Order: sequence, then structure tokens, then C-alpha cells
Amino acid sequence: MAEKTTYQALETRYDSMEYRRLGNSGLKLSAVSLGFWHNFGSNGQYENMKQICHTAFDLGITCFDLANNYGPDPGEAERNFGKIYAESFIPYRDEMIISTKAGYEMWQGPYGNWGSRKYLLASLDQSLKRMGLDYVDIFYHHRMDPDTALEETMGALDQAVKSGKALYAGLSNYDGSTMKRAAGILRELHCPFVINQNRYSLLDRTIEQNGLKKTATDMEKGVIAFSPLAQGLLTDRYLHGIPSDSRMKTDGRFLKPDKLTPQMLEKLEALQKIADRRGQSLAQMALAWVLKDDVVSSVLVGASRPEQLRDNVKMLENRSFTAEELQEIDEIINEAAY
Repeated sequence: MAEKTTYQALETRYDSMEYRRLGNSGLKLSAVSLGFWHNFGSNGQYENMKQICHTAFDLGITCFDLANNYGPDPGEAERNFGKIYAESFIPYRDEMIISTKAGYEMWQGPYGNWGSRKYLLASLDQSLKRMGLDYVDIFYHHRMDPDTALEETMGALDQAVKSGKALYAGLSNYDGSTMKRAAGILRELHCPFVINQNRYSLLDRTIEQNGLKKTATDMEKGVIAFSPLAQGLLTDRYLHGIPSDSRMKTDGRFLKPDKLTPQMLEKLEALQKIADRRGQSLAQMALAWVLKDDVVSSVLVGASRPEQLRDNVKMLENRSFTAEELQEIDEIINEAAY
């Protein structure tokens, strides 16, 4: 256990952040949320993790997004967050939205994966213990399960809420048609399902193609976008080659070097020119683009250092796009899939 410190949040933390409603629910999210997918596992520096969390909250970022398997190793991100929470955030619990998920492999054997009732409820109990919480604000099913009846999985989310261990139910990585079916089940159970978490960026518009975005709009559910910077590709880091300390160089699981083709580099350079005209970095413009529609309530960003969060939040100073800018961006992307 790290030495305890006294953290006092900035009194001005709510002055410049935007808070957007999740569909027709009563819940609002900060327009920028902090994700724990990377940089909070056993390979990270604890003091840096803590400073990232402090900076996020001081910037008005109230939403902290975790999952049972985030690490490395699985469970480590929740465990590290639990230490930070105990040292810094207990007085601010009612000002925070803390979420976690279950759906990917977490432990060995047939009961530690996918979407069974046994797995989801056991995983939530483990997550709460690691984080030192009585409840999470949102509990997500992390991915669609082709073999478990949707009624069972949704019933487990409903049980999580009715037991008081979660306040709201969420879905992640669902397509539009499956989300619609799931929402119907949860509505019959009177379970407060409010949010979909899906990959969405300038370079990956799958949720527009698989019906998720339209269905969420029609059903008045919120969307939170993960990987809005395409794992860092939509930043200026790769405009002049692959840095030695970049994720593409050190961890090629999710951002492989073969993505940086001459054609992709040409697109990024063209997008950078538009960002320059807007007085933004490429990353700031990419985040603002994801938030251009009301259905997207928040962009979920990771950070390896506090300065990245400060830069990202500045995008709120210019979130509007002209019709000409949007058309030019679409022409550059040319509907190319990332």
C-alpha cells in the first residue's frame, strides 16, 4: 500500500467541463471520461496513475471507466484504482460515475467468460472487492455472447441493479439489432438501461454501419465512445514515423505498424491541415468530431501522463463544425474502415 496522501479537489473543477445527458435518463456524463484500459496495470507507475486521476477530476472529468480484465494482469487496473480511491476520492464518491464491465475472459474454467448469470454476478462481486466499493454506477456486459440466451444475460444485469450493487445497466460492443432486443428485455424488467459503449472515431464508423448509433438515437439511449483517437493514430505522434516509446512500437496488439500505410499517413496529414485551420491539434479535432452529435454523451480517453488529459479537454473550446469541414473530412476518410 502506497503512503497515504491528502488530496483536495480544485473548487473550479466544474467551471469548464460540459455534462451531457444519457438519452432520456436523468444521468449526465462529463463530455470526457477517463478510461483504465491501458496504463493502470502492473506495468504502470502508481504515482503517475494517481496524478492522472487527480488531474482528471480537477478538470471536471467525473466518469472513471474500468473493466474486470483491464491490466495487465487482469484485475490490476481495478485494484490500483481501489488504492487511489481509498487515498483520494472517498469524500467525492457521490460526485463520481464509476463503471466496470464483465464479458471477456477473467479466470480459468467454464465460468469466467462471456455472459452467463454465474459469471457476471460473480465478476461484479470481485470487482467491487478490488475497488473497495459498495456499488458501481454503471455495470456493463462487455460483449455479445452468441451462446447464452439474451434473457439470461439481461436478467443478470437486472439482478445487479436490484441488489444495489449497480445503479444503471450498460452494454458494450453490441450491434444495433441485438441492443434493441436487449433493451426490450430490460424495459420489461424495469431495469434502468441507459448506455452503450462502443468503438467510434473518425476512422472507425462501425456503429453507423451496424445500426447501433441510429438505434440508440431512436430509443433515446446514450453512447460513450471508446478509442476515439484510434489507439493514438489520430494524434500527431505518427505523422513523422513511429516513436520508440509509442504504443505501436511497444504494444502491437491493438495498434499494429501495418496500419500506418502511405495512404493512411496521407489521410492523417490532410486531417491535420483541417485541425490547424481550426486552431486545434489533430487529437482535439478528432474528439470534437465524435461529440458533434447529441447521442454521443462522452468520449472515453486514456492517458499515460496528466498533460494528455489537459490537452484533450481543450477540445471543448471548439466543438462545432461547419458543413464544409464535415464534408471535407468525409472526403478525406472516404468511408475507409480502420
